[in-house]
Amino acid sequence: MCGIVGFFRKGPGEVPLGEVLLRMLTALGCRGPDSVGVALYGARRATGTVARVKLAESEAVEPQVDAIVRALGRLTAVEKSTVTDSVVRLELANGAPTRDVEQAIERAVVGTEVLSLGHRLEIVKRLGGAADLDASYHVRGFQGTHAIGHTRLATESRVDLSHSQPFWAHGRPDLAAVHNGHITNYHRLRTIYEMKGRRFYTENDSEIIPAYLDLQLQRGASFEQALRQSVRDLDGAFSYLAATADQLGFAKDFFSSKPLLMAETEDAVVLANEEVAIHAAFGRDLHAVELPAGEVRTWSR
Repeated sequence: MCGIVGFFRKGPGEVPLGEVLLRMLTALGCRGPDSVGVALYGARRATGTVARVKLAESEAVEPQVDAIVRALGRLTAVEKSTVTDSVVRLELANGAPTRDVEQAIERAVVGTEVLSLGHRLEIVKRLGGAADLDASYHVRGFQGTHAIGHTRLATESRVDLSHSQPFWAHGRPDLAAVHNGHITNYHRLRTIYEMKGRRFYTENDSEIIPAYLDLQLQRGASFEQALRQSVRDLDGAFSYLAATADQLGFAKDFFSSKPLLMAETEDAVVLANEEVAIHAAFGRDLHAVELPAGEVRTWSR
């Protein structure tokens, strides 16, 4: 029942990405009143990365931020840190290894979780609807090239920030995914990945998708090849969107029980699981088409 949306700018330059995503997610609010989130891709930083970290709920904020900054100081300089609600945004100076950065943060304060890390990616999410998200993170003013978003109706796992989507592929910069449906071989795949040393932060089956894509990319697959293989390897009924620093793509299972529609112009591609969200982005004159079973497609900058 969750809502998923995606937008990809085909031409040069940036667009008011936050405004477009908020309109689409507002239109899908009835599909997911529990939480909302977006993975936004802005201008590539010349050096360094941006990390967004969910702080531990049981500890005071300032001591946690201080401990994280001290721990990261052994790897890189923290140019700036700002806190919104229970999330700290960190601008890091250089390209320290992603896994080292993530481990340093989580070891500095037990109970923290890196929500996103990338040269272009920033994930913001919270409980409530699109208006609540904008009130906290001022998403409306965000400029960028592409994004994916999600409104969640929790059906089998907790309603909290960690279980909200999008999910970042922990350890790989800029890779994120949103999902509507159910991955029925989630527990088997999770066990396999945990045996390989992968850590999971939730009981949400959607978290397996970026982990799966990351593993395929590690094996040498292209982004499109990873999405195509996922349709064969992931069981269940699903439609999902995934994005990297320069790409956006989607995959639908062979049952096609989870809708996904697309509209495309010379300048942009827009995706959603209800036409009302596409109309919110482009207007009612644009025709949206239902994507067929087993379909996979990607766009690159």
